Amino acid sequence: MAKEITGYVKLQCKGGQANPAPPIGPALGSKGVNIMEFCKQFNARTQDKQGKVLPVLITIYADKSFDFIIKTPPAAVQLLEAAKLQSGSKEPNRVKVGKVTWEQVEAIAQDKMADLNAFTLNSAMSMVAGTARSMGLTVDGKAPWDKN
Repeated sequence: MAKEITGYVKLQCKGGQANPAPPIGPALGSKGVNIMEFCKQFNARTQDKQGKVLPVLITIYADKSFDFIIKTPPAAVQLLEAAKLQSGSKEPNRVKVGKVTWEQVEAIAQDKMADLNAFTLNSAMSMVAGTARSMGLTVDGKAPWDKN
């Protein structure tokens, strides 16, 4: 028989660096989850993604047990990495702070494809390019689907 779900918690943690300090401790402690057990499991499963920000969806059951799904890093974090920047523009519509190429956008879109609600690679690329523009990044070149 399936376990009864009592709630969900969404967090963003750095890979391999989860600890009981805020924000993880208070979020899970209020639900009655064993915080140290979550930290050990999360760190073990994210050893290869050391230091990268990873969204995690934790499903909490009635018997205080839990399961979690680790998603791909946010597109904004990957774009900053690709552009070699610390943060986006404070005024993205006026001040452009960096550039990314369509090849970089395509690589990020392929990585994020499982987590995006897009059916084609072109639509996923357009979503990632929109994120880049809203951060004050310029996407260099012509979009692959623009033939003229």
